[in-house]
Amino acid sequence: MPRPPDLAKRRELLERIHDYVVRNGLSGLSLRPLAEELGTSDRMLLYYFGTKERLIAEVLAMDDRRPMPRVRDRLKTAGPPEDAAGMRRLMEEVWQLFTDPDLRASFPLHLEVMSDSLLHPERYGPVLQDIVAQWTDLLTTALLGAGVPEDRARSHATLLVGAIFGLLLPPLTNGRWDDATAAYHDLLDCLEPAWRATR
Repeated sequence: MPRPPDLAKRRELLERIHDYVVRNGLSGLSLRPLAEELGTSDRMLLYYFGTKERLIAEVLAMDDRRPMPRVRDRLKTAGPPEDAAGMRRLMEEVWQLFTDPDLRASFPLHLEVMSDSLLHPERYGPVLQDIVAQWTDLLTTALLGAGVPEDRARSHATLLVGAIFGLLLPPLTNGRWDDATAAYHDLLDCLEPAWRATR
C-alpha cells in the first residue's frame, strides 16, 4: 500500500507556496519552477495536491486570517444579529476584516484568480463561485436573523457582497482606503433603514 502523505510536510509546502504566489502571482505559474524554488520536485507537488488548480484553490483557502472563517465563527458563537443595529455592527466588522493591512498583500492574488476564472472557468471557476456563494449565503443568514424577509435578505446580501469586492479594487490601485470606507458606510446608511422597517 502507498504511504499516506505527511500532513505536516504538506502544510509546510502549502504555506511556502502561498508566500511564493503572493510574491509572484499566477501568471505563467508552472509547477517545475515552483518546485525548484521550494527545493522539491513537480512530481512531489502533484503527489501532495493532485493538480495545479487544486493546489491554488487550497492556497486561497488556507489563510487563517481570512474574513470568512472569522465571521462564521463569530456568528456561531454569538448568534445572528438580533436587529438592524446589530446587523450594521456586523457589516462594519466585515469591512474591517477585509481591509486589514495584513490581508492586503494577498488581495492581488485573489483578484487574479477571479479574473482568470472569468476567462477560463475550467481552471478556477468553482473557486470564484464558492467565494461568492459562501459570502452571499452567510450574509443572507445573518440578515434573516435580524428579521429581514427572505427575498430582501438575499437581495441585500448579494448587494453587500458585490459592493465589498467592488470597493476593494480602487484603493488597491490608488491607496485611498478612507474613500472606500466612506462609500461603504454610505451604502450601510442606505440599507439600515430598510432593516429597521422589517421589525
